[in-house]
Amino acid sequence: MSQDNLIEIRDLHFAYGTRAVLGGIDLDIPKGKVTAILGGSGCGKTTLLRLIGGQTRPAAGHVKLAGQVVHELGNHDLYKLRRKIGRMFQESGLFTDLSVYENIAFPMREHTDLPEDMIHDLGLMKLHSVGLRGAQGLMPGELSGGMARRVALARAIALDPMLAIYDEPFSGLDPISLNVIANLIRRLNDALHTTSIVVTYDVSESLKIADYVYFIDAGKVVAGGPVAEVLASRDAFVDQFVHALPDGPVAFDYPARPLAADLEIAPQPVIDEART
Repeated sequence: MSQDNLIEIRDLHFAYGTRAVLGGIDLDIPKGKVTAILGGSGCGKTTLLRLIGGQTRPAAGHVKLAGQVVHELGNHDLYKLRRKIGRMFQESGLFTDLSVYENIAFPMREHTDLPEDMIHDLGLMKLHSVGLRGAQGLMPGELSGGMARRVALARAIALDPMLAIYDEPFSGLDPISLNVIANLIRRLNDALHTTSIVVTYDVSESLKIADYVYFIDAGKVVAGGPVAEVLASRDAFVDQFVHALPDGPVAFDYPARPLAADLEIAPQPVIDEART
C-alpha cells in the first residue's frame, strides 16, 4: 500500500441479490486530502461507503484502510478502526431526544475516558468551529436544515478522526447553507489534518473544495484523478455530468420495450365510407 494513500480499493464487487451494484471499482483516497465521489442516484456511492466502513462485505476485491483489509477484520479490530472514522449521514442522523451539545458529547462519552469537564470544553470548541456554540441548548427539532447539517458535521469530527466521510452533505440545503457547509468541510479537513471523502451528486460545490475526484457510473469508475486533470479530459460521461447535459452516455429513460407494445395499441378500425 502506498504511503500517500489512506484507502486503496481494488477490483471491488458488490450486489444486492441478483442486482449488481459495484462491478470492479479501483480507486485511491490520498491522505490529508478532500476526495469527491460523484455520480447519479443509484450508481453505488453510498454502498461504497458501507464497504469502506465494514458494514457490508464485498463479493470480490477489497477495501484497504490504513493498511488493513476491512472485510478481514474481526469485530474487535473493526470497531477499533471505526472509532477513527467520523461520518456525517445523509439526513444528519442527530439524536432527536438529545440537545445539540449532548449530540456532540455522545461519541466522546462512548469512545473515550475523558473527564466530563474536558468533554464539555471540547464539545463547545467543536460547536464553535461550525458557528453554533450559541445553539448548544437547542433540540434538533428547533434547528433549521442548515443548522442540523452543521451540528452533524461537528459530531462527525468530534474525535478528530483519521477519516471523515460526508454522505450527500449538500442535499436539500439553500445556497447560503450549502456554501457554508462546503467551506467548513474544506477548512476542518485542513485544520485537523484529516482525510475527507465527500459523496454527492452536487458537482459545482464539491469540485470547489476537492483535491481529487472520481466519477462513478453503473458500478464502475469512469474517470478519476486530480480535479483539474479530470475536468480537462474529454471523457463523454464527465462532460455530460459536469454540464448537466440531457444527451450523453447516461440515459434518462430506464431500458424498456417500445411504448406501443406496453400499451398494446390495437389497429384503428377501417371506416366504411359507403355507410357514412
